[in-house]
Amino acid sequence: MRPDFLALVNQPTHAGLTQSILEHWQDGRGFTLATLNLDHIVKMRQNPVFLGSYMAQSHVVADGNPIVWLSRLAGRRIELIPGSELVMPLAALATEHDIPVALLGATEETLQLAADSLRKDYPKLQIVAQIAPPFGFDPTGANADTYLETLRRANAKLCFLALGAPKQEIFASRGISQVPECGFVSIGAGLDFIAGQQTRAPQWVRKLALEWVWRMLGNPRRLALRYTRCISIMPGLIWQAIKDRAHS
Repeated sequence: MRPDFLALVNQPTHAGLTQSILEHWQDGRGFTLATLNLDHIVKMRQNPVFLGSYMAQSHVVADGNPIVWLSRLAGRRIELIPGSELVMPLAALATEHDIPVALLGATEETLQLAADSLRKDYPKLQIVAQIAPPFGFDPTGANADTYLETLRRANAKLCFLALGAPKQEIFASRGISQVPECGFVSIGAGLDFIAGQQTRAPQWVRKLALEWVWRMLGNPRRLALRYTRCISIMPGLIWQAIKDRAHS
């Protein structure tokens, strides 16, 4: 029996998410934050390790309008919280509360550009580690332990993970057990956007909920199949949402 993927979202609002993260920092506790979208659901259906790591995340938000629409169809009012839009607000929050930050993922060049951009906007932000894993990085391998030890020694309390799914969520679920005082936030291409290595869709495109079309047109070979698979699971998710609403 498949889990109710929509029910994985446990942080329905920006305000509630911010308050929860602050409470974790104040208590000296770490957390794991994942951003649910249709592509993740496709991958979870095929990858039990990814599914297990997702179900272990302490915080899950809706990253993608389809998740928001489906959740509302199921009778749950939630806000859209894209992972790529979490970096700057959390960096501001970390600056305000003197939280040491680490950047993990992408490339060394991207990390440096992202760090420079973050420091420009938040001069007092403490970036204590920048880790760019090699191509083919295994989040369950020995290198993962090495990186987690680096985070521990650096006293990082917030780590932005730009490894892509499912690697970042698997790494986060492993990391919280070894560095329990650190918050692991999976942000996909979030650092690439900040570094200027990738460009997001214009605001008007995002308001029309057509960012996925804009991205696919920019990289059809890589994204056409992905979005086809996402569309293919929509009927089943709609049916699940209708059943959830009927039983709520």
